[in-house]
Amino acid sequence: MIDINAFDPLTLVLLAALNPVVIAIAVVMGRGADQWQKLPIAAFAASVAGFLLYWLLCQVGVFKVHALGGEAGLVVIQFLYAFLLSALVYRLARRRRT
Repeated sequence: MIDINAFDPLTLVLLAALNPVVIAIAVVMGRGADQWQKLPIAAFAASVAGFLLYWLLCQVGVFKVHALGGEAGLVVIQFLYAFLLSALVYRLARRRRT
């Protein structure tokens, strides 16, 4: 069982970086984007989907949440991580297209 405290930056960064849903959606949407303006949308979608997976795992009992507050930080960190990841994939995909 993983304990989530109110604010634990290292745990939040690890949860965001190792969330397979965030990675998959950011890569797929970043690769399919034809304009850079679509990257924040990809990051938001990846962040929300990653949070839904986190919430589901909390409901099942994989994560034990002691206090509220870390979830907002998790969404923000997942958004930033997904934006960087989708921007990297977008840039690599554009390089191959030209």
